[in-house]
Amino acid sequence: MTVQRLLYIVDGISTWVGKAVAWLILVLTAVVCVEVFKRYILNAPTAWIFDLDNMLYGTLFMMCGAYTLAQDAHVRGDFLYSSMKPRTQATLDLVLYIVFFIPGIAALIYAGIDFAGDAWRIREHSNVTADGPPVYQFKSVIPIAGSLVMLQGLAEIVRCVVCLKTGEWPSRLKDVEEIDVIEEQLAHSEYVDEESRKIAIERAKEIEETAKKRGMGGEMLE
Repeated sequence: MTVQRLLYIVDGISTWVGKAVAWLILVLTAVVCVEVFKRYILNAPTAWIFDLDNMLYGTLFMMCGAYTLAQDAHVRGDFLYSSMKPRTQATLDLVLYIVFFIPGIAALIYAGIDFAGDAWRIREHSNVTADGPPVYQFKSVIPIAGSLVMLQGLAEIVRCVVCLKTGEWPSRLKDVEEIDVIEEQLAHSEYVDEESRKIAIERAKEIEETAKKRGMGGEMLE
């Protein structure tokens, strides 16, 4: 098995989990809509709905962390990073992963296992409201999400090592982006000619690149 194949496997795991958990946003939306109807139309609010909302959103947020890392979509605060050469970027990333990422995520997993274990032993329920719902299942998400992020982080460290050796970043498992949707929609449109289609796609790509540079601080260097 090649290194690139191994990276794709890890990317695939993170992507599959992220997309699967993303469906929780529909569940969360439905729960909020039902509660709004009950609270303001029927005047019959649910006492534990706040706990349920927190658990759904918390699960969605934590379990999508590895997917976001796999897509290199986490926000970077260093505006100099985008102007660096790949090997310099890889060196910086490698140092930060070893010094901050691995200890931090390892601590999250260790503490999460402890929290989840205690919660399962006492069958912990929320104390925010009377007769609060069980939370021990939700606390199990902490070490699971941490383990997934750690796995993806190790793949990112391998990417840094490959970049240091070759001078180029290894490719990522590509996921559908907004620009892909635009291209597909325009390709099947009967009302847009070929020239207009090309102009629209190029303009969309320019906007996407500008947004990426702005997120990485690149605009400040121009």
